[in-house]
Amino acid sequence: MEETLALFGGIPVFDQKIGYGRQSINDADIQAVIDVLQSDFLTCGPKLEEVERKLCRITGAKYAVLISNGTAALHAACYAASIQSGDEVITTPITFAASANCALYCGAKPVFADIDPETYNISPEKIEEKITDRTRAVVAVDFTGQAVELDQIREICQKHHLILIEDGAHSIGTKYNGTPVGSIADLTTFSFHPVKTVTAGEGGAVLTNDEAFYKKLLLFRSHGITRNENWMSGKSEGGWYYEQMELGMNYRMTDIQAALLGSQLDRLETFAKRRREIVRMYDEAFQEMPEIIVQKEIPQSDTVRHLYLLRLNPERLKAGRKEIFDALTAENIGCNVHYIPVYYFPYYQKLGYQKGLCPNAEALYERLITIPLYFGMSDEDVQNVIQAVKKVLNYYRK
Repeated sequence: MEETLALFGGIPVFDQKIGYGRQSINDADIQAVIDVLQSDFLTCGPKLEEVERKLCRITGAKYAVLISNGTAALHAACYAASIQSGDEVITTPITFAASANCALYCGAKPVFADIDPETYNISPEKIEEKITDRTRAVVAVDFTGQAVELDQIREICQKHHLILIEDGAHSIGTKYNGTPVGSIADLTTFSFHPVKTVTAGEGGAVLTNDEAFYKKLLLFRSHGITRNENWMSGKSEGGWYYEQMELGMNYRMTDIQAALLGSQLDRLETFAKRRREIVRMYDEAFQEMPEIIVQKEIPQSDTVRHLYLLRLNPERLKAGRKEIFDALTAENIGCNVHYIPVYYFPYYQKLGYQKGLCPNAEALYERLITIPLYFGMSDEDVQNVIQAVKKVLNYYRK
């Protein structure tokens, strides 16, 4: 680190480190949580249904089910889709591991389809190449917040009688051909981790227009147990009575988390506007730099970006990703890499997956660096990030 700092004069662009992502909490958020803390219900209370209705209004989906986190939401979506042992589920390798793990949780096999080398989203053509008579579903990830090519993927799924699960962990607020993400796929999952556009601390949701999926999601979220007499196999014995109908999980979100999320959703458009402004500033700065390849966006996606990626151009740079990553870190720029291809991990290697499955994804991974993008960044912060990137890449330019 000291050598890197000395390399650039010993004076980093930022006095203090700026992280790649950060939540924004205001007084309304805090008051919403306090109100629940002072209420009768910390969990299993009315706040969940209130926020679920708000999610439906925002997305246009008929049903929303709040879940404890984004990974649990993916598991619940696969369960609702009746994914089981012997099935195959197609997804992208450029994602967090949960997008593939959710198939394993249900006993199914994840199958990795390569990405489009310009948008970085899963390629519809590559999806179709991977379909077999065991394929049951596609988990299509809106990587960085950009919607996947939903029209093509839905057409493929309908043609082959597959269920489309849209992993919208990055994409709340994004619209596809004017329709909000959340109301298009058979099932859509969201994540509300603190670095996402809106947060519940931890939390997730599954949205659907299908009543049968909705019923399965509600049961699965709460041990497979119901107090709804219409769902029971027997007659209620009284107000205390409930039945376990299926083997579910405890994936409930607390009312405390739901209160924070509900307040955050009131600022979704504000958050989205600022993220778009920052992306425009980055794009304008980096479009003319041959050392960087800017991610392409499809015209159908009105994107609320969760991540901003630098794709390094090796033909123009005399250093690799690690050297540039370390140099940016020395400038107090909080960087990350999204993502290590899922099948690179030792667990997947033990399952028999090998490198070489998805050449486009593997080539992309070798060149990616994520730079800061979050609501609380000032214009000065953005310009300082741009200055640091230019400073480092100018040094390593061929």
